[in-house]
Amino acid sequence: MAVTAELVKELRARTGAGMLDCKNVLVEVDGDMDKAIDTLREKGLAKAAKKAGRIAAEGLVRIKIAPDGRKAGIIEVNSETDFVAKNQDFIDFVDTLSCMTVDTAVSNLDDFLAKPYDGQRTVREKLTDFIATIGENINVRRFEHFNKPGTVYVGYLHGAGKIGVVVGLETEASAEEVTPVGKDIAMQIASMNPLFIDESGVDPQYIENEKEILVRQALNEGKPAEIVEKMVMGRLKKELKETCLLEQKFVKNGDLSVAQHLNDCAKAIGKRVRVVGMTRYEVGEGIEKREENFAEEVAKQMGS
Repeated sequence: MAVTAELVKELRARTGAGMLDCKNVLVEVDGDMDKAIDTLREKGLAKAAKKAGRIAAEGLVRIKIAPDGRKAGIIEVNSETDFVAKNQDFIDFVDTLSCMTVDTAVSNLDDFLAKPYDGQRTVREKLTDFIATIGENINVRRFEHFNKPGTVYVGYLHGAGKIGVVVGLETEASAEEVTPVGKDIAMQIASMNPLFIDESGVDPQYIENEKEILVRQALNEGKPAEIVEKMVMGRLKKELKETCLLEQKFVKNGDLSVAQHLNDCAKAIGKRVRVVGMTRYEVGEGIEKREENFAEEVAKQMGS
């Protein structure tokens, strides 16, 4: 198989190895990409590929809102350690990617990674070079872009980028008018992590699953079967108040629900404001983190 410049470029992007090393290995394995990656790893030349299997559960979430609030983006980029997540080069990299999310027309991560980064490299190529420089596995995990007509977006970052929230408000008000209440709601979402905006948006399958669980709980508690249904509906109603954003108690004033606070703010503005979207990213959520003893890790490195 002929070894083309495109193959060499792809192998370099995927491994971080030098161009000449990539070319030589591709010739050696007759253009087989998977074999080429394995060979580079065996020779210790694949800087990025050999780090790709390491767990990256630290990192940053960043959000970007257009000046008029009509477009927004959110992105999560992971690193192996919090130390790297606090590195200014890493922060600048994530900030640049967050700016790109605002105007991107793509929704697929692979397509996003293929976008130009600095006029010379794609995002994927920059990422590969960055991995080789930093010495850790770095992963662009997920992103979203928002631009629904008639919607103003407000964002909130918590913990220097450990949690990021974008909330969409359907309104005729300006971004300046709704930003204060939007921040309140975004902070509520960051703190209380609601699953749904209101009961009308609750997934019917979620309701059925919760009912089954609550019925089994009640029967296991020895409750009479004839009253279980009524009891379960009461418990389910209480649970929905905790999982639906607008039903939750407002964290800044427990005497109000979020819906009541939103209505009060809308009246003060003089324009209707309705929550139509919410997205919450938390760094590393769902990633199984490796627990290590730091002293033992240092000892291992000192002894190697």
